[in-house]
Amino acid sequence: MAHAQERAQDYVEAIADLIKEHGSARATDIAKSLGVTHVTVIRTVRRLQREGLVDSLPYRAIFLTESGRILAAKAKERHETVIAFLEAIGVSTSTARKDAEGIEHHVSPETLAVFEKFLGSENKR
Repeated sequence: MAHAQERAQDYVEAIADLIKEHGSARATDIAKSLGVTHVTVIRTVRRLQREGLVDSLPYRAIFLTESGRILAAKAKERHETVIAFLEAIGVSTSTARKDAEGIEHHVSPETLAVFEKFLGSENKR
């Protein structure tokens, strides 16, 4: 179940990014963005539709519902916080981006709050 939630977060974040960048998100674009097959995207999008996170029509773009937009924003914020923290402690940007992909799903709310506090104090220096 935790893996399904991680996947949902990755998908809604990718869809939000594609919509922001291109105005729409198509299954082929999502597959390319996430490094998965078109079939995997179609199956996952169906599940996300059942969960009320996305809407789509056959052969059309995929859109986030309000719940999907909220989840995407939270996932993006967690992701960016982890990247910023890793960079602040000296990790290179490219490595921080790669490592954040795994860390963001497993970091506890307590640890994330400490990251945010640390980043806030770093900005004040």
